[in-house]
Amino acid sequence: MRVPRLLAFSAGAAAVLAGTLLPAGTAAAAGQNYVALGDSYSAGVGAGSYDSSSGSCSRSTKAYPQLWANANAPASFKFVACSGATTGSVTSGQLSALTSTTSLASITVGGNDAGFSSVMQTCVLSSDSACVTAVNNAKAYAQNTLPGKLDALYSAMRGKAPSAHFVVLGYPHLYYLNSGFCIGLSNTKRTALNSAADALDSTISSASSRAGFTFSDVRPIFNTHELCSGDDWLNSVTYPIGNSYHPTALGQSSGYLPGFKNGVASALRVAAKS
Repeated sequence: MRVPRLLAFSAGAAAVLAGTLLPAGTAAAAGQNYVALGDSYSAGVGAGSYDSSSGSCSRSTKAYPQLWANANAPASFKFVACSGATTGSVTSGQLSALTSTTSLASITVGGNDAGFSSVMQTCVLSSDSACVTAVNNAKAYAQNTLPGKLDALYSAMRGKAPSAHFVVLGYPHLYYLNSGFCIGLSNTKRTALNSAADALDSTISSASSRAGFTFSDVRPIFNTHELCSGDDWLNSVTYPIGNSYHPTALGQSSGYLPGFKNGVASALRVAAKS
């Protein structure tokens, strides 16, 4: 009888010791089956170090999903976010990564639906008034059409992974507006573009709440690190042109990664209370 008792004691002691020495977040993360969905902001466009096997999706080893997986060693990790993704292409091309065993998933989506790539092109190449008009059209889409698309997508995500914690991340402001000197777009254009991010994030936050998902707002984290801040975590107009107005590697590691961690912690707290 002594040997079984000794083994039982040793196993229990090991479990206690592991709980003592390992941070709670690390222990919880080790059991996660994590899937990273979404568009270029989740793929890591603009951060460099792209996985050649991801092709035009341009998934970066410096993107927040990969950084989180590297640090937390989840039980499984599927990284399917893709540059240019919309709610429709996520539904048709990414949701197969979700299964009944998925326990954690992240996503950024909505900007491409609202046409912000073409809005940026208009604002860079055209007048203030043309930029403001383009922004207002995109905001109207974000407020009136995008909610239904997000509702449908989030419902499909929940259907594929009924037990998962879903963390939805928003988009940062592009410009720091308190800079005394900023080369490039006029203050009118910069203000309009920031208001577009606000409209988009508001819609995404509301849709996340309706779905019972956790929304993580990255605007406060990027505050004072936008373009023209002097400590930018975003690419301005650059080459390749597709990297423009996307987070840099630092924007992923210091902006989106903390945003995702905050979202995971919040989701786990809510689950613990329910």
